[in-house]
Amino acid sequence: MSSAVKTSSLTGAPTIPVFICALAIFLLSAMDVAMKVLVIAVGVYNTVLWRSMLATLVAGAGWSAGPRSRPTVPVLGLHALRAVIVGIVILCFFWGLARLPLAEAIGLSFIAPLFALFLAALLLGERIRRQAIWASMAGLAGVAIIMAGQFGRASYSQDAVLGTAAVLVSTVFYAYNLVLARQQALLAKPIEIMFFQNLAIAIILGLAAPWLAVALPADLWLPLAGVTALSLVGQFMMSWSYARAEAQYLIPTEYSAFIWAVALGWLIFDEAVTWTTLAGACLIIAGCLIAMRANPKLAEPIEATI
Repeated sequence: MSSAVKTSSLTGAPTIPVFICALAIFLLSAMDVAMKVLVIAVGVYNTVLWRSMLATLVAGAGWSAGPRSRPTVPVLGLHALRAVIVGIVILCFFWGLARLPLAEAIGLSFIAPLFALFLAALLLGERIRRQAIWASMAGLAGVAIIMAGQFGRASYSQDAVLGTAAVLVSTVFYAYNLVLARQQALLAKPIEIMFFQNLAIAIILGLAAPWLAVALPADLWLPLAGVTALSLVGQFMMSWSYARAEAQYLIPTEYSAFIWAVALGWLIFDEAVTWTTLAGACLIIAGCLIAMRANPKLAEPIEATI
């Protein structure tokens, strides 16, 4: 750990890790924008398929270059299980993202840690505290406000409702992914997880390639490379930050993704943000912060999934 990080830790929030984590959130928010562009152009299946293949090559090179151990069969099974869950998360989330304003999709996705509270109780036997119940009520109220805003629009479409449902389904599976990620982090290093996760997703999606895959247009390879680079660099920067600062300082930076979603959605897609989206997202974020205090394990670092 650098002396600068140590010094800043003594005087309050560690400045450098917080800044790096905030920058990582911006890069991952930019990745969401690029993914939305690609999904609109070639569909969610082909976008995720080609991204997984490219990420496998990059992460595989990093894994091969460094010191590594051959994963055991149980660890490979855990890699495969999480890859299936992550694949569902990615497909549902980005399918919904293509049909919703960016800020709305990101705001809805914040509810995942609240689902994780109850999944941890169900799967790991953890006790649900009173704060967790209040947190869940706040989060669900936020979701209800966002959805009410959709139905209140004169021009709301069935596509938007289905997009909302897809994002909410992705958050449920993402919550299960949080539980798996904590088990996985005890058994493998991040670069190994990234490599085998992307490899498994590429293999699983590749099974349908003869029927669904299309060649990526030449002008989309650069955005795809950008998506892959933003994802891998963002994941690395978040891992670096969480290794050098307490989660209590870093978790709040993750909600800056909503600010970036508002700004980038308006700048790139000319998306206006309604007061219901703002109010709903604020309630969900408040619920997540309450949940973090109720169960500090939710604040333990995991690598970004999408």
